[in-house]
Amino acid sequence: MSMADGVKTQRFSVSLVTQGNHRFYSLTVPSDVLAQTCYATTREEDPMEGFQRVLDKKRAQDIADYIDHGLGTIPNAIILSAQPEAEIEVLERGKTLQFKAASKSFLIIDGQHRVYGFALAQSDLRVPVIIYNGLTKAEESRLFIDVNTKQRPVPNELLLDIKKLADYEDDQEKLLGRLFDLFHESASSPLLGMMSSAAKRKGFISRVTFNHGVRPLLPLVSSLQTVEVYRILANYVRSVTSASQIHERGVNIVDPTTFRGFMLTFPSVTQRVQEKYGKEYAEEQFFDVVAPMIERVSPAKLIKAGNSPKAVAQILEDALKPRFSL
Repeated sequence: MSMADGVKTQRFSVSLVTQGNHRFYSLTVPSDVLAQTCYATTREEDPMEGFQRVLDKKRAQDIADYIDHGLGTIPNAIILSAQPEAEIEVLERGKTLQFKAASKSFLIIDGQHRVYGFALAQSDLRVPVIIYNGLTKAEESRLFIDVNTKQRPVPNELLLDIKKLADYEDDQEKLLGRLFDLFHESASSPLLGMMSSAAKRKGFISRVTFNHGVRPLLPLVSSLQTVEVYRILANYVRSVTSASQIHERGVNIVDPTTFRGFMLTFPSVTQRVQEKYGKEYAEEQFFDVVAPMIERVSPAKLIKAGNSPKAVAQILEDALKPRFSL
């Protein structure tokens, strides 16, 4: 490393990689060097302030915390385009890459939040980096589009499934996971054969839909064992499907909006069951409260509710109230 005009010169071992018509350098760079030399906005803007305008600081701070707490690794390569300020040179027969560590030496093609997270972190680490050199602005733009449209994020349903294997779940997620598995696997489940654990599938309740629907209910059941929570929710779902069939309302409980709407109505229904029967929460007791509600529900109103679980819940809440006249 040397210093010229107040700008440090960095040298790193590299490999030259050719893919089709593209050539780029593969190397590892200290995270603090990346934070000093990379930018993600127009060349006229200050790199750090530019980061803060176009990126999600909370997401970057989560990355910084992840680094500082030593929770794991970030093996994904940062993809950069060298700018004239870098004054890149290849030395030692292609084995060493030299560049000036100026504030705008590299434009970030992919990995903006990671680099911003490195800048916020207290710890340093070596980061895999891919550097393209000599790209035009048009080529940079095309590469940015290719990189950011060809990559597909992991589905949330699969992430929830994998979190359990990775032991990354918090207490609520663990409870929701156990409840999902009971509904998914138990022979007594009213949703048996209607659950999808690792992917979103039409006509099935995914982990994401299940969690969205059941999570608001967790404060009500915090003192109960998992199997008891399952028993009560299962009895509620059975009463909904039975009442729908009897009154020919065609309630599709596996529809995400419908499922979440009925879960939002669960506290009001359960309160009425408790007031009338106590804390047994048997299926027939739920049915006694749910059946009149579903009978009064207007299918046309449910259709108008669209994709809003809250709108569905409001329609159900209105139908739960008995009609009264003098």
